[in-house]
Amino acid sequence: MTEKKEENPLKKVCIICAKGAIEDVYASLVMANGAVMEGIEAKMFFTFFGLDAITKKKMNRLHTGTVGNPAMTMPGGIPFPTLLGMLPGVEAGVSAMMKKQMADLDIPPVDEFLDMITAGGGEIYACKLAADMFKLKKEDLSEHVIDIITIGDFYALAGGDNTQIIFT
Repeated sequence: MTEKKEENPLKKVCIICAKGAIEDVYASLVMANGAVMEGIEAKMFFTFFGLDAITKKKMNRLHTGTVGNPAMTMPGGIPFPTLLGMLPGVEAGVSAMMKKQMADLDIPPVDEFLDMITAGGGEIYACKLAADMFKLKKEDLSEHVIDIITIGDFYALAGGDNTQIIFT
């Protein structure tokens, strides 16, 4: 007879967002929002270029990375030439197209996503090291940011059974 394993449902996700491209930030936001919608505790930690997602002046002006993105293709599945991504206006055009497709799917802008996550009980934190490097203060960040903390502080928040740390 096969022994049945006891399931231990996920209780908490701690998501570290370290990149500032639309596709990276939205991956983090979608996972955090999905967690709170499922009743899973969600804590987000934004570091390095991920801070763009919670910096007031940049959060709704994110771009898609066109240079060196192996998943980027043109119509017909043709690989997107890296040199093409370096031409003036190409990144802005691709970013605008991506934002339009997201709007057509009713995917909210970053600030509204943060509203939804925090309304569901999610917590948003900024990395002290990265904030110091980029000379950012709490007032430069979204009102959703609870605090600017060290990675050690974030790890302390990650404690407990059935917790996952996700790095995007």
